[in-house]
Parts: sequence; C-alpha cells; structure tokens
Amino acid sequence: MHSQFRDDLRKTYDLQASQRDASPIQEWKVEERASFLSLLQKENKHKLLEIGSGPGRDGEFFQKQGLQVTCIDLSSEMIRLCRQKGLTAHVMDMANLTFPANSFDAVYALNSLLHLTKTELPTILSQIDSLLKSNGVFFMGVYGGDDFEGTLEDDPSDPKRFFSYFTDEHIQKVVSQVFDILSFKQIPVERSDNRHFQSLVLRKRQLKVSDSDIEGGRVHL
Repeated sequence: MHSQFRDDLRKTYDLQASQRDASPIQEWKVEERASFLSLLQKENKHKLLEIGSGPGRDGEFFQKQGLQVTCIDLSSEMIRLCRQKGLTAHVMDMANLTFPANSFDAVYALNSLLHLTKTELPTILSQIDSLLKSNGVFFMGVYGGDDFEGTLEDDPSDPKRFFSYFTDEHIQKVVSQVFDILSFKQIPVERSDNRHFQSLVLRKRQLKVSDSDIEGGRVHL
C-alpha cells in the first residue's frame, strides 16, 4: 500500500475509533458474523485471527463464544479499544502479517481488505493462506460491484480513505487463485454509491499429492 494512503488510513481510523465503537451494528453484518461462527463451531475451529478488527466488537463476540481471538489493526486507537475488551490485539499492517505459518484455524476480515491496492491483494491472500492451518477457513467481506481504485469524492472522512472495489466476477477470480470458494453472496445494502456487499467464505486449498510423490519418498504418510 502506498505510504501516504496508509498514513491517511491510520489517522482517519484513530480519529473515528470511539465513534465506531459506539455506533450500532447493521443487522446484515450480525447475520454474516453468526453464520461464520456456525461454521467455526461445526468444524471445531478454535484460533481466529481478525484482520482490520476496528474497536474489537466482532472479536469480542467471537471470544465470548469460546474462540481464542487475535486482533490486528493499523490504528493504535482501535487496538487500545480492543485491549479494553480483554482481547489479544496488535498494531499491525495487514500488508505485512508477521505471525508464524499455520498459526490459525480461521481468519475473519470484514471491510478491511478493500483498503489494499489491487496489486497488493493477491500477495496478502497468499500470506493469509500461509497463516491458516490445514483445512482452515477464511471469511472475507468487502464492498464492490464495479472495478475502482482510489479515494472517493464523497468520503466524509478526513483524511479521505483509499479503497479498491471489484466486480463480483473479478473478486471471485482473484480469491480463487489461492482459496477454494465455499460460498459467495451478494448482499444489497444502503449506500449512496449503490455498491453492494460481497460475502465470501473460503477454504485453504488442500495439497494434492500424486502417486509419484509418494513412491519417490517425497511425501511421508
């Protein structure tokens, strides 16, 4: 991410942290969160990384359901609010995830990855893949519907934030280079720009082992 975009994003979310913590959560977001929790519980997942956690309201929800949650956010103010809720939280740029490989059973990213440039996103998806344990799952939620990259004229934030949006077809093509798509949903939401929400539940792709690999001793069963 361009350093100026990153600095502007940090400043904006530092300023908005308390306001966002106090604002009501939209019902469709509550439903998406609950649906992902059901999958985690069904598959007995325990360790969850939230990328772009904001003030930690989703992280707190998952932690209260018995998950071991780690939150990251670019904003130190957001992380301060996460820690007030008893969450393990780190100031960290999502463009440089520094956790060891295979650290988490699941990853949750709601409206955070849309702040990456289009050229960065594939690299970050690969980083997320490396953090997931075998058979790990990943919720990725972003706004989209058209292909766009830059700041928005009508963004009320100061400084203005950087966004990248994808068509439904394009975002699925990008993520499918790394993950298997378990589900894709287009959710209509009230927005002045008429963009919709894109809900993706993804699965870490399983390593396919050939007979020749086994016979050659490259894979031990």
